[in-house]
Amino acid sequence: MDTILPSEIKARLAQGEQLTLIDVREDEEVAQGIIQGAIHIPLGQLPERLSEIPQVDEVILVCRSGNRSGRALGYLEANGYKGLKNMTGGMLEWED
Repeated sequence: MDTILPSEIKARLAQGEQLTLIDVREDEEVAQGIIQGAIHIPLGQLPERLSEIPQVDEVILVCRSGNRSGRALGYLEANGYKGLKNMTGGMLEWED
C-alpha cells in the first residue's frame, strides 16, 4: 500500500498544488474539520459513489487514523483505480 505523510500533503498544498483528496470519514467526523478541497464520501457510500472519484494519476485517501482509508484504497484498487495513496495517521496526525 502506497502511503503519504500529512506533512507532505501540507507542503504540496502550501505550494498551490491541486490534490485529489477523498475523505472517507462519517458526517459527524467531517463536521469537526476537513482538509480544504477534499471530497467527502463516507466509506459505506463508496460503491454507489465511485463515479465521483476522478481517475487521475494520484488519489489520496483520508480518514481518522488511516484504517478506513486503507480499506477504501483496497476497494478502489479492486475496482481499477491507480495511483492511490493512504494518508498515514489520518486526521489524528493532521494539525491545522
